[in-house]
Amino acid sequence: MALKRLLSKLKLSEALRIQEDLDNPENIHILRDIIQKKPFLYQTYQSFYQDLLTRAQAIAPNGEIVELGSGASFLKQMAPHIVTSDILPYAGVDRVFSALDMPFAPDSVSAFVMLDVLHHLKDSRQFFNQLRHCLKPGGKVVMIEPANTAWSRLIYTNFHHEPFLTDGGWGFDQGGPLSGANMAIPWIIFCRDRQRFEQEYPELLICDLQMHTPFRYLLSGGLSLRQLLPSWSYGLILGLEKLLTPFNRQLGLFMTIELEKIETIPNSNRITPTP
Repeated sequence: MALKRLLSKLKLSEALRIQEDLDNPENIHILRDIIQKKPFLYQTYQSFYQDLLTRAQAIAPNGEIVELGSGASFLKQMAPHIVTSDILPYAGVDRVFSALDMPFAPDSVSAFVMLDVLHHLKDSRQFFNQLRHCLKPGGKVVMIEPANTAWSRLIYTNFHHEPFLTDGGWGFDQGGPLSGANMAIPWIIFCRDRQRFEQEYPELLICDLQMHTPFRYLLSGGLSLRQLLPSWSYGLILGLEKLLTPFNRQLGLFMTIELEKIETIPNSNRITPTP
């Protein structure tokens, strides 16, 4: 009870306004303002976007790189060539469409990047069908999503407004573009049901899956709470996280998943990295 009272006092007034209607596109402006005013959060997101860019730009630049579910993202400031997109219309987004029905020609996109998007998609299979249709051979999908670790389960099931249902399926029925979610879906698909994913989508090779970032986002207060530490301590927390890297499978709040569209499937059994 004492902890809940403390969290209530730390709640941002802007976050309370957003929770009144999570699917209101005008919330984007509030979220952008929150990120810009919180250096700890801004630097955490900046590190996420840099990871996405580094992985996406490792392939030949012969097609568009598209950010799905751009929302309050500032990725385009870091890489102006990125095509931003979202299902909701708002100022500053390049294209408006659903990730379940993407307006790209076959084999035309070099990479899709996304941050906290997959767990909001109601039909993951339809999304993967879209990816293998739109991606060039050799093209990549790089996403950062919630992880399922001992630490993350404690945080997500007790202190987050979105459901974290590890016994769920690859989608859900209820909710809007942002209010609908199951934070465990990425873990369900790429960890719990990994063999099924590889059987259903052999063209989408799982190149890498890494757990990371146990503390920085949490201590930033995220998009709901006040920043919990002074901004100058960001480097110290980043250093601590690097020291604790061997324990990321127990502590990580997030995971980065990297997929690559391959042209042919070898006749022998495919070996992919184990998370």
